[in-house]
Amino acid sequence: MAEEPPLLAGDSGGAPTAVCAECGNTFAQGDMIAHGSHFICAGCKPVFMQKLAEGANITGNRPPMRYAGFWIRGGAILLDGILIQVVRLILGLALGLSVLQVFSGRAVATSAPLPAFFVLGLIINVLTIAYEVYFVGRWGATLGKMACKVKVVRSDGGRVTYLRSLARYFAKILSAIIFCIGYIMAAFDKEKRALHDRICDTRVIHTN
Repeated sequence: MAEEPPLLAGDSGGAPTAVCAECGNTFAQGDMIAHGSHFICAGCKPVFMQKLAEGANITGNRPPMRYAGFWIRGGAILLDGILIQVVRLILGLALGLSVLQVFSGRAVATSAPLPAFFVLGLIINVLTIAYEVYFVGRWGATLGKMACKVKVVRSDGGRVTYLRSLARYFAKILSAIIFCIGYIMAAFDKEKRALHDRICDTRVIHTN
């Protein structure tokens, strides 16, 4: 009797999903075809059917994931941080703050527009969350991660949803506030998992 393919609870609506045996992405089970113990998405169906026609040995096994290490992940974080700081500078200048005021985080002159600090902080926090959630939920990677050729996936190689990306963002705050121990964990874990990866069942892998 064929083994049942692993089904995953969908992050939205509770609809059952499955991981495509060809591309490794996660889709609604109803939008896929089943072959033995494996599911194939609509995009991979033509290639998969061609393999069957040619008599290829269909194992459904994807290449093993290559986990991104501590230093390359740190490089991606650094690049994203630089991008955020550039945006902070542009917004700060637009709000009437000086460069020194933007990066010192305080008024250095009695005439400094104090409300601008609160507005700047609010905008940057909202943009940072939106940036992380959208890019990881849409492409699996922020611009920094794309530059370093790594991305965030589920533990089974499937796509990270927007909701999980949001949860991962706040889990990263936890990793940071405990003296960055949550991040340092990635250097010693066999799957290079940081604390927020453990909490949200994610992995960071190389894309090439």
